[in-house]
Amino acid sequence: MSRLPNASTNSHFLLRHASLRQIQIFDAVSRHLSFTRAAQELFLTQPTVSAQVKSFAEAIDMPLYEQVGRNIYLTEVGEKVANSCRDIIDRLSNLEIMLDDYKGLKRGRLRVAIVTTAKYFTPKALGEFCKKHTDIELSLKVTNRENLFKRIEQNLDDLYIIGQVPKNSSELEVVPYIPNPLVIIAHPEHELVGQKVTLKRLANEPFIMREEGSGIRSALESLFSAQGLKINERLTMETYESIKHCVMADLGVACVSMHALSPNEHLNGSVAVLDVEGFPLQKQWNIVYPKGKELSVLAHEFLEFLQENRKDYVQSIN
Repeated sequence: MSRLPNASTNSHFLLRHASLRQIQIFDAVSRHLSFTRAAQELFLTQPTVSAQVKSFAEAIDMPLYEQVGRNIYLTEVGEKVANSCRDIIDRLSNLEIMLDDYKGLKRGRLRVAIVTTAKYFTPKALGEFCKKHTDIELSLKVTNRENLFKRIEQNLDDLYIIGQVPKNSSELEVVPYIPNPLVIIAHPEHELVGQKVTLKRLANEPFIMREEGSGIRSALESLFSAQGLKINERLTMETYESIKHCVMADLGVACVSMHALSPNEHLNGSVAVLDVEGFPLQKQWNIVYPKGKELSVLAHEFLEFLQENRKDYVQSIN
């Protein structure tokens, strides 16, 4: 008589049929949404990656992705499995770091994602941190606010640096970091330079704006809307370098973080900061990560490092 599988046997099905290598491969495929790029990252052939993902999907016994032409799209189950794969890899990475600590070594992986204007101080912080941890594997992703929240949902990184925290932030651990003052800049020969400017007067000026999804764009739109004013948008740019060049060309005014302005831009007069009512708009950087996420040893150390050295980055914008 055949023996019926018990609950314990069913609960360990994946332990018997899925390998850590398959988990690693599916994690790479889910991040890149490409068998080719996953193979390149893992130094494997594309057929090997495809075969391992196929075996992994068979072990799950549910479709993990859909392929339309050359494009891969994760199913709802695939998204859940990908998140679990990342959790497993993170826990193993944390174990590896802990074991290295016992051996007197400092190795591991640190993944940080930041909004665009945080790139003006985060690399400096990472550089100082890496002087003490020379053998770590480092990843830094720079993107806008909207894409950063997608990365948080997908659990792609260890820590995130953002400006505005969403209203529904109950699922995030939020660590207040450093001030992020926003200012209005113009061409140094603009007629408003040296004047006290009302927001109503500023609304007449053509604006160079960041793209949809930018935190600073959202903050500026909220400020104007609260006063019953509309922004006179002339151009939309995706980087602060392009925005500053448009301002230097006298194409309009712009709202930027003080972090985005180097001392040289003030000294050589390439841009001017306008004296506008309500500005500088006092915002703040925040370090966030999903609530309940177990930070790796390196991520925890980097978080402490940022907090202990925050004065260095506040001083850099004063």
